[in-house]
Amino acid sequence: MAKNFVFSSESVGEGHPDKVADTISDYILDACLSVDRHSRVACETLVKSNCVFLAGEITTKAKLDYEKIVRTAIRDIGYVNDDDVFHADKVFITNALTRQSPDIAQGVDARKAKGKKTDEQGAGDQGIMFGYACDETEELMPSAITYAHLLGREIARRRKGGRVKWLRPDCKTQVSIAYKDGKPQHITAVVISTQHSADISHDEIETFMIEKVIKQVLPVKMLTSKTEYLINPTGRFVTGGPAGDAGLTGRKIIVDTYGGWGRHGGGAFSGKDPSKVDRSAAYMCRWVAKNIVAAGLASIVELQIAYAIGYPNPVSITVDTFETGTHSDEKITAAVKKVFGFKPAEIVKQLGLLKPIYAETTNYGHFGKPDMPWEQTNMTARLLKAIG
Repeated sequence: MAKNFVFSSESVGEGHPDKVADTISDYILDACLSVDRHSRVACETLVKSNCVFLAGEITTKAKLDYEKIVRTAIRDIGYVNDDDVFHADKVFITNALTRQSPDIAQGVDARKAKGKKTDEQGAGDQGIMFGYACDETEELMPSAITYAHLLGREIARRRKGGRVKWLRPDCKTQVSIAYKDGKPQHITAVVISTQHSADISHDEIETFMIEKVIKQVLPVKMLTSKTEYLINPTGRFVTGGPAGDAGLTGRKIIVDTYGGWGRHGGGAFSGKDPSKVDRSAAYMCRWVAKNIVAAGLASIVELQIAYAIGYPNPVSITVDTFETGTHSDEKITAAVKKVFGFKPAEIVKQLGLLKPIYAETTNYGHFGKPDMPWEQTNMTARLLKAIG
């Protein structure tokens, strides 16, 4: 990448159709884990107009009222207005969930099976996962996605506070940042598209978003007289959420991770229990990457790991510090392998992933939230010791 450039990242609000689907899927996952921590969950959700369709595979001891969970999720998002086509109390729900395939289960279970090479818990699928960290922000995340999430959270806070009556749940934010010599300098553009009631003018929305949201949450030093503000650029956004567009679980994988700055292996997170390495190994990679940067071993790092279904050991582990490392990438990789365990069962144990924490991850990024276990920088001393 050139040293002088502009980079943009987007975020979406809880009421975006794809995020509605993600939220429902993660509410169901948490409900399963609250009763049976060993639940196997792969819940996919489709939302459109006034309909919710559940599909996927769940094996659990929990006896759940899926309709109640779905309606609670939608209510918590905020689709409770009288003019909402997609309304918590009025949606039609279709449930097509089945049990997990026994062929997949035998690969994941920690037991012997014909044709399986080990009796350990294996990966729930083949695939590649990435983790990324950099020293651009306090969260050790890229700037553009961090700021885009900040805007989305603030808009949701204002809406749920009840004082801004015209705000509705669907929302998208986007931030563009100019870099010089590879370092973020200033914000060139901010885009916000927010759903609203029909009785508010565009000028009122624009003033509110610039003065009460953008200038309140984004770093003042990053905004300049030339920063462009594009607020509801179509001029009107009354029809939104599932009434305006279909939503599917797992379609916002770039929003969920690094805003396009770090690479992505293609696997989605929401609705999946931690036996699915799409989710748990991506969290693991973030944990490792963040600890590498926090330890001062690099200012930028990307980690890639890959798995084969049913097999416990990753088939590859690669660390790239983009020539910012204080030691060679090979030496850092060796230290990482010494300090961290990458088998699926080890990941679950190290990060404590059999808990109902997933609804907290769904919106405004799975990374950069300080309370999440994969955001802790508690392995820096061990990494430094392993480096020698």
